[in-house]
Amino acid sequence: MKEQYDVVIVGSGLGGLVSAIIMAKEGYSVCVLEKNNQYGGNLQTFVRDKTIFDTGIHYIGGLGEGQNLYKYFKYLGIMDHLNLKKLDENGFDMISFEDDENEYPHAQGYENFVKQLEHFFPEEKENLEEYCTKLRTICDSFPLYNLKWEGKYDNAILELNAKEIIDNSTQNNKLKAVLAGSNFLYAGIPDKSPFYVHALSVNSYIQSSWRCINGGSQITKQLLKQLKKYGGEFYKYKEVTRFKVENNKVTGVEINDGTQVSGTRFISNIDPKITLKLVGEEHFRKAFFSRIQSLEGVISAFSLYIVFKPETFKYINHNHYHFKKTSEVWNAHDYDEDSWPKAFMASMNSSKKQEEWAEGMTFITYMKYDDVATWSNTFNTTVEENDRGESYEEFKTRKTAKFLDEIELKFPGIKDCIQSIHNSTPLSYRDYIGGYNGNMYGYVKDSSNPMKTLIPSKTKLDNLYLTGQSINMHGVLGVTIGAVVTCSEILGKEYLVTKINQASE
Repeated sequence: MKEQYDVVIVGSGLGGLVSAIIMAKEGYSVCVLEKNNQYGGNLQTFVRDKTIFDTGIHYIGGLGEGQNLYKYFKYLGIMDHLNLKKLDENGFDMISFEDDENEYPHAQGYENFVKQLEHFFPEEKENLEEYCTKLRTICDSFPLYNLKWEGKYDNAILELNAKEIIDNSTQNNKLKAVLAGSNFLYAGIPDKSPFYVHALSVNSYIQSSWRCINGGSQITKQLLKQLKKYGGEFYKYKEVTRFKVENNKVTGVEINDGTQVSGTRFISNIDPKITLKLVGEEHFRKAFFSRIQSLEGVISAFSLYIVFKPETFKYINHNHYHFKKTSEVWNAHDYDEDSWPKAFMASMNSSKKQEEWAEGMTFITYMKYDDVATWSNTFNTTVEENDRGESYEEFKTRKTAKFLDEIELKFPGIKDCIQSIHNSTPLSYRDYIGGYNGNMYGYVKDSSNPMKTLIPSKTKLDNLYLTGQSINMHGVLGVTIGAVVTCSEILGKEYLVTKINQASE
């Protein structure tokens, strides 16, 4: 490791790695520092019983030729090296309810999206078409989403509420629930979640939906290959403990092993609350520091990772969003001990192009950080292994059994197919991914006060920038675009977007 770099990037999540490649491609000397054993943040995978599981990336949208993420990945040099499987075109997501035996599809392609739902809602074709138009109109308002550097969305767009827009799209309550049924993608909150978050999330999946064969960590591997190709450096087990500041500029970072790294510019891809504390409260305006520290984290999750006995459970080429009741699509996060879990997302692992039998399956449901607060002072990662104690194991066993009972209702006989079962809690997400209180998607965005949750990519310090899922949008596409926003602050938006478009032609 050198003593001085043009750009030092703290955290190797997707935002950090994309920023690193962009800057390295432009001839800057770049160094990425990662505190954990694995690079990639939410792109990490892990193996249980010889079966690969994803930590956070269960499917990706917009990777069809000429689509937005395809173009970004083409520019980054990774698109042609990814091993992908397209999900079912007539239903990449299935929305279902315990009080209804139907499964309602979200299909790929807007015409097909309307056509597949029209089977169940023959009177609603016009309303479905209008809903699709609203989605696309909102997405067209965000220049970088469409690889344009010019144009500015109207602030009024940020104030549109997702539940209100969906509710106004139809009088049919079941259809309202179906259209909102994948709101687990952004942890929808009825009075807060903005419609643009819904639209930007859902639109890319309707364009095209894909699974990463053998997990999303292949994206990390390809990004690191590209970074290396352009002379970038990356180091794990390097936890930054402090940013050194002089005359309103960051001069270097201190690492937990006692070493220091100096740089001209710094990009933080770690949680903004933590970043500000590592820099020092005194270097920011008091109002700004307080606002960031007071932001409400998105809820966390409890996950089950099931390894199947060989040839016992058929492979399913779509995801499931399942709810106990149609009426609870917007409040599945609001549960108590008795009513948990109110909903879950189910996603298959994909290990080869043609497969009849599933190797493993992931089930995710909401879980509040408060549920595991008793053990919040424990810390456990591959680098720093610790036992959280018997009571924690007891808690996980109890929750696993309860969750499994709900899963069995939706997938009768699944319990008999299980070879082994593994789990993770909000503490796992906190320790391995680094999100504040294990949050899934950064911080809650509020349609009634959009400016309160806005975090600029450029800080008041002359050479400190922020990136990652907490800054702009979450998800693979959102974080990739966010990294472009961050690097545009240094390179210029017109210049960078032109480069990206040229690379994908």
